[in-house]
Amino acid sequence: MALPNKDHMKYWGIAGAVVLVILWFTGDILLPFIIGAAIAYFLDPVADRLEKWGLSRTMATMVITLVALLIFVLMAVLVVPTLINQAGNLVAVAPELAKNFVNFLTERFPTLLDQESSLRSSVNSIGATVQERGGELFNTAVASAASLLNLLILFVIVPVVAVYLLLDWDRMVAQIDSLLPRDHAPTIRRLAREIDKTLAGFIRGMGTVSLILGTYYAIALMLVGLQFGLVVGFIAGLVTFIPYLGAMLGGTLAIGLALFQFWGDWFSIGLVAGIFVVGQIVEGNFLTPKLVGDSVGLHPVWLILALSVFGSLFGFVGMLAAVPIAAALGVIARFATEQYRQSELYKGAPAISLDESAD
Repeated sequence: MALPNKDHMKYWGIAGAVVLVILWFTGDILLPFIIGAAIAYFLDPVADRLEKWGLSRTMATMVITLVALLIFVLMAVLVVPTLINQAGNLVAVAPELAKNFVNFLTERFPTLLDQESSLRSSVNSIGATVQERGGELFNTAVASAASLLNLLILFVIVPVVAVYLLLDWDRMVAQIDSLLPRDHAPTIRRLAREIDKTLAGFIRGMGTVSLILGTYYAIALMLVGLQFGLVVGFIAGLVTFIPYLGAMLGGTLAIGLALFQFWGDWFSIGLVAGIFVVGQIVEGNFLTPKLVGDSVGLHPVWLILALSVFGSLFGFVGMLAAVPIAAALGVIARFATEQYRQSELYKGAPAISLDESAD
């Protein structure tokens, strides 16, 4: 005999509360495992494709691991030192950029800013604050990344977890499927497929789009000679998963830096602006439709809300878990809406005919 829906809601609610409590108290401990699981989930389609080409799951995992190791070594040798150096220099020159901005406004709009104006003081204080706080943040991040514990997490635990999960991914999914309550297994499988479709479209699709655009922005900006092109490209690619934000943030930062560096050389400034225009055209017409599609179902506002809420509650771990949780809640909300539209609460009670009322 199946349990009533009320009991199901109670048990699933308790399970959800337990998960949130565990996430609250063990977030720092779970961080490498969550990152490893995300990497394994991202790479599972690649392993499946290699299996279709005739490799075993073990061989497919080995090939992916070797390629990932090669990419990591190349990044560590060629990209990361330059990125850190440019980020530090950008923080250091922030007050000078603010001063140049004030001088620019003063020369061309002398009535807008005077020596005693509050706007001038605000701009100067912003530059000093960016240098002070940005330097503190940068130094803290470098010191934290250099600590033995974080090195152990980043370079040992996360790859090991990712490799083991990637190797056993299909078996784990089958094992979880075997534990589903039999009465509701078809519905849970349907919801799980929709959640996977949403996550696959967003995480794998937008992750690939972010990587492609970030690489394009960084290389193109460095080729035109922008001083902090690698940092700007990294920032623009990192936030591309929120539509239009990456191009707006990166474009504003790049064009602002180009104005100071290339003032008077309008061709170079136009090249910097054109890089982001081309990037948006390619993203909107080719990359996003091809890699993400139109059926992701994860609205940007909903995503920002989830990142804000879970980030404030659970820190960085919460931000990592926000995307899959937001996708799952979105699918469940659509399913609940569908059930509501089919219920008597929405449709109303069926009309009673005259013959039935006479009886």
